[in-house]
Amino acid sequence: MTVEKVTSQDVARLAGVSQSAVSRVFTPGASVSPAMAEKVRAAADQLGYRPNVLARSLITGRSRIIGLVVAYLENQFYPVAIERLSRALQADGYHILIFMAENSDSQVAEVMQELIDYQVDGIITASVAMTNDLTARCGAAGIPVVMFNRGQDGTTHSSVTSANVAGGVKVAEFLLAGGHRRIAHIAGWEGSSTGRDRRRGFLDTLTAAGQQPVAVIDGMYAREAAAEAARQMMALTEPPDAIFVGNDHMAFAVMDVLRFELGLRIPEDVSIVGYDDVPLAEWPAYNLTTVRQPVNRMVQATVETILGKIEDPARQAEKIEIDGPLILRGSARIPEGWI
Repeated sequence: MTVEKVTSQDVARLAGVSQSAVSRVFTPGASVSPAMAEKVRAAADQLGYRPNVLARSLITGRSRIIGLVVAYLENQFYPVAIERLSRALQADGYHILIFMAENSDSQVAEVMQELIDYQVDGIITASVAMTNDLTARCGAAGIPVVMFNRGQDGTTHSSVTSANVAGGVKVAEFLLAGGHRRIAHIAGWEGSSTGRDRRRGFLDTLTAAGQQPVAVIDGMYAREAAAEAARQMMALTEPPDAIFVGNDHMAFAVMDVLRFELGLRIPEDVSIVGYDDVPLAEWPAYNLTTVRQPVNRMVQATVETILGKIEDPARQAEKIEIDGPLILRGSARIPEGWI
């Protein structure tokens, strides 16, 4: 049995309005009076009408879909950020199409090409690097790209990050003020701008204060790599009395190793500081001192930037850095006068 499809013309006849009025009611951001919208939506509900989004995209040239490319979701920061990005874009009439891609040039290129084929209106990359070739492809397709929580030197793409160098500086100043003299760093992945920038701010500040770290190991933003780095550091003849860990995800692994494998006390034996301030950081089990990434402001800036670029393709690329505070909790010795 064939069911005849309800069209916008059917809705217009029942509501006693023009077909263009029906179209405006179901177009996000279009100008329409509340009374008109109520009349049209009532007729649509009665007939069981739903607008054909794909057909509209062919007419307008807009899919109203934003592609989001993510390298991994193990880091608790990204599920929070993705949820808020999705909600913010939905409030503006857009939806997110999520693709996972390992941080390898070939796989990222494959995923980006798929998104171009889907004719998305824009692309947001989270924790994913862009090559010059990919930059050229997106530019040729007229698809704007915003890099979220990742920067890239010399790119034509906009980026939104926290102030990572400044965050590293804050952690170094905090640990120095706390009287720590054997300070180590389990860094984020050296291949990422976030890992490099946090590391640079941290180490430059130690050097300026006349201190050198007892150890610096790339934790690769991976739980097991960070756990092994902690074991290596604590096996030194003079192990660290404080460790700055490049993100909270790794910091939790480090704390678990110190307490449950090595029987050490935090912060009495070793102070631990992370970066991100994910929800788990404030749980009593970790109570982690950490630099907060201002995710709400980062999401807002990302959405405003990608939508602004969609509306005005000539808009210049922006590199936005948003400062976040050091959140003091119980995993690190707090210097006198800091509370």
